[in-house]
Amino acid sequence: MIDHLSIGVSDFALSLAFYDTVLAELGFKRCMDIEFDGIKAAGYGSDSDTEPPFWIGHKNELPTAVTPSAGFHIAFQATTRTAVDAFYAAAIAAGATDNGQPGLRPQYHPNYYAAFVLDPDGYNIEAVCHQPQP
Repeated sequence: MIDHLSIGVSDFALSLAFYDTVLAELGFKRCMDIEFDGIKAAGYGSDSDTEPPFWIGHKNELPTAVTPSAGFHIAFQATTRTAVDAFYAAAIAAGATDNGQPGLRPQYHPNYYAAFVLDPDGYNIEAVCHQPQP
């Protein structure tokens, strides 16, 4: 249903470093960098993606702060619970704010294992694994 998603960031270099680090823990990488009309953007995905499904961008005349919309959040797929733990640890080390430590969320379903952080701009970012514990 969704082809791709992009978010605006206030500090492009800081967000690049953050997403390069935390998404690597889930097996994703920066696949594309573009610049046009005063906009810098970077796309992230996996080796199997034909086009990056997640983008961050910064327009030179944006204000110095970006305000995420209330209720907005992004959940990235993790193949293992260990990857969720690694995502969370990397995010906290990279300056993210804790928004829900790694653990089961049985209210969603019995194997919903996730962690939540707020990225440098305050976006609610989640890593989730739907697999049972091996």
